[in-house]
Parts: sequence; C-alpha cells; structure tokens
Amino acid sequence: MEVITSVERMKEVVDAIRAQGKRICLVPTMGALHDGHLSLVRMGKQHSDVCIVSIFVNPIQFGPSEDFATYPRDLDGDKEKLQQLNVDFVFAPDAGDMYNRDFQTRVELQRLPNHLCGLFRPGHFAGVATVVLKLFNICKPHVAVFGMKDYQQLRVIEQMVSDLNLDVRILRHPTVREPDGLAMSSRNSYMSPEERVTATKIYKTLKEVEERIKAGDTDAVSLETYGRRQLETSGFSVDYFSIVDPETLDSVSEVAGSVVVAVAARLGKTRLIDNIIVTP
Repeated sequence: MEVITSVERMKEVVDAIRAQGKRICLVPTMGALHDGHLSLVRMGKQHSDVCIVSIFVNPIQFGPSEDFATYPRDLDGDKEKLQQLNVDFVFAPDAGDMYNRDFQTRVELQRLPNHLCGLFRPGHFAGVATVVLKLFNICKPHVAVFGMKDYQQLRVIEQMVSDLNLDVRILRHPTVREPDGLAMSSRNSYMSPEERVTATKIYKTLKEVEERIKAGDTDAVSLETYGRRQLETSGFSVDYFSIVDPETLDSVSEVAGSVVVAVAARLGKTRLIDNIIVTP
C-alpha cells in the first residue's frame, strides 16, 4: 500500500494504471475510519482492480460554527486498517494542495441542497460536490462508493455525475449499523455513554414509522409529527424528521410509493443523521 499526499503524484499514478487497462475504484472518506467505511472499501474492491481510499477532512464543507477543528483524525490508525484490507493506495492530500490561495470555484446544485440537511448547513453541499469533483478529476475512478447513511449527499453526488456527464459509476452501499441499530459514524465518538444509549432511539423511531406505513398509515405529516415527538421526548433537539421522495427529496403529503424517512437530531454536542427507505 502506497500513501500519496501530492495531487500531482496521484494523477501520475492513476494515469499509469489506466494505461494498463485496469479498473479503478475510489472510496472518498474524511478518515477516522470505522467498520462502515471498511464495508465501502470491500465493496469497491469487488468492482475494481485497483482501490484508492482518499482521506481528507474537507474544510469548505464545514460552516464557521461547525466541528472542522475537532473532527476526529487518526491517519496512522486509518492506514493500519486499510493495510489489512490490501488497499492499493491511500490519497491523503494537504488542504493547501487541494485549495490554493486563489481557489475560487464552487459546484452548486440548484434544488437537491434545498432540503433536509441543506436547510441547516448552508454551503455544505457545495463544499461536498466541489471536493468530490476534485477527487474524481485527480483519481479518475471508474467506480466510486458512497454510503446511504447520508442519503442527501449520495443524491447530490449522483445528480452531479449525471448533470456533468462524468465518466464514473456511483455504487450505493447500505447503511452499516452497530448491533443496537445506531448508524456508524465518526461523530459517534463525541457522545457520552449515556448519550450513546439514548442515540439508539433514532433508528427505533424510524422503524416504528416504517411499521406504521406498512400497516396502512399514509399520512406523511402525521407520521413526521409522531417521529419528531418521539425523539424530542427522549431528549433530542430535532432539526428535521421528514418523509421525502427518494429522487427529488421533495416532501410528500401522502405515502403512495417508496419514500425516504430521514432524520437529523442533536444529542448534546453531537448531530446525528439517519434514514431508511420504506415501500408501503
């Protein structure tokens, strides 16, 4: 496994790999790797000859009051985990190499960011789309793997790839959960032991809403109200509990087909997100 920190070196390597006719997979991450990330890597390896994992805490997707400075970082531990999976390359660039002093460009989507987390994190998805496009241009993957835990991010990337005719296939990986149902996240480390127990209420509430839908309750507004109240009663500060269209992320008033039930809620200093796709 080779660790590459230079953009130019990474481009040279992938050009040589492509010249050999080999298939490249990219798994973009911000590091602090857990079993969820490693599952993405395993999927990527099944669809490629060469696997690249990028590790980059992207400054332009964090708001001024968010946790960029304190976001978990463990590059040595990450490299050890990836070595065990026989990853070919780790791309861990420096922020100054990714964004020079005169950097001026942003990738903006018009509609998808105007829902869910985008309403609470202005500019976040422009930062995500910009860095992912840069990573695609540097690493030139044939396929890239994204987890479904951040469903809005996944849809933003899929839309960008379609709109800009990018020659990369996006693979969706199901959300990876702890045995008690909590979606795996690097930010879970922020929680106290007591908060960690309470956090399981998010997935339990999503599943309760799923059961109600499957039992014939199609009133999305009342289901959203139920979900929000369940979490607020447990001590969460809820940003949203929403039932949306899987493609457009527009809110639905009635559940008539497959929907995404999505939630973002704060527990202490930790902001947690999760979702499930439900078909009546």
